[in-house]
Amino acid sequence: MSAREPAFRYAGWSFDGRDVVCRYELGARAFTERFTLPDGPGLGTPALSQVARLLFLLAGVSYYKTAAPPVVDLGATPVTPSDRALLRAFYTHGLGEFAYVNDLDLSGLQFTGGAEPLPATPYDGGADRPLVPFGGGIDSVVVAETVRARRPETALFVLGSYDAIEGVLEVAGLPVLRAARRLDPQLLVRDPAFLNGHVPVTGIVSLVALAAAVVDGRGPVVMSNEHSASEATVAGVNHQWSKSAAFEGLLRASLAESVPGLGYFSLLRARSELWVAQRFALLPAYHPVFRSCNRAFTVDPARRLGHWCGECDKCCFIDLILAPYLTPGELEAIFGREPLDRPDLLPRFRSLLGDGEHDKPFECVGDVDECRTAVTLAAARPDRQKYPVLQELSAFVAGRAPAEESLLRPLGDDAVPPEYADADVVV
Repeated sequence: MSAREPAFRYAGWSFDGRDVVCRYELGARAFTERFTLPDGPGLGTPALSQVARLLFLLAGVSYYKTAAPPVVDLGATPVTPSDRALLRAFYTHGLGEFAYVNDLDLSGLQFTGGAEPLPATPYDGGADRPLVPFGGGIDSVVVAETVRARRPETALFVLGSYDAIEGVLEVAGLPVLRAARRLDPQLLVRDPAFLNGHVPVTGIVSLVALAAAVVDGRGPVVMSNEHSASEATVAGVNHQWSKSAAFEGLLRASLAESVPGLGYFSLLRARSELWVAQRFALLPAYHPVFRSCNRAFTVDPARRLGHWCGECDKCCFIDLILAPYLTPGELEAIFGREPLDRPDLLPRFRSLLGDGEHDKPFECVGDVDECRTAVTLAAARPDRQKYPVLQELSAFVAGRAPAEESLLRPLGDDAVPPEYADADVVV
């Protein structure tokens, strides 16, 4: 762990109109981040202040990681016991990939400071007005369609502005709550003195979505994180940790201590990506417009692609997981040239099947079993017999792919409330 700076300090947060302003310090360097919330009746309420305080706590990781000092000083920030547990896990596990890539050990990270917690602020927002954070990929599309079939007052939440999402939002036709995030400019200039690496951004997005829900009198926030998001990428490190069941449970505990009544869960927690793909295949209106390629969502707008790149880990995974349920022609229409039709991408596909340096790529992709079953199912289709990449992959996983049925039933427990538990898409 770096000792270049003695401590990372939480300097305080405040409201500036609709902005949540978060201030952090690292030695003599000061950072400020702003989150602009939608307008609504919940602005200025005690419940929103509680959620904004949690957002301030989690958003700090982006600035801590610039130097990764051994001490985090919470200053005068009120924190509950559950907040402390959440925060420690968010740093040590949420920054697990960052630590792995930079050869750091965060296990001894010390948290100092922190004030007595504020009294809990019960939230009685509309339980029949769910908010679905929406990224335009297959998971959030399936969740949006599932939830809207049961709750007509469903709305979508989007953080930031991305052209890749707009077409999907138009097809969905649901109300949209929008928020904006402005990182401190110092993070965007690629200072060579800064350490770099992955941050648990879904955790931060979750808190902004919860804040937006309170502003608009909504609840619960319904996430789209599936079962495999809890699986490790490499031993002890999970690229998707802030999409995991562990993070979800820790955040729910913090909410229960500070904002009881504000719901947060993932509808897909016990579902495989194969289950999601099967249901997405039944929603053809979304096929021409959905987007999961991360190159459409880079921080720098000038570097964003307006189409699927067709060659990254995410593109390969989406092609593979849909291949059992869509024709080659349908997938060709989505990607341009389908990744499964490119022999040069064979090593990338093999890494999805467990033949790489890690258990799976450092990316938001399904687990090895899901990918092996998708290969087996797709290769058996009559319209796939002349796809050499797919046939070679099928030979590689022969005898090691779970049966489709085992991945289409619920996988383990979840925390989905009974009124949302019968998840299925109405088409």
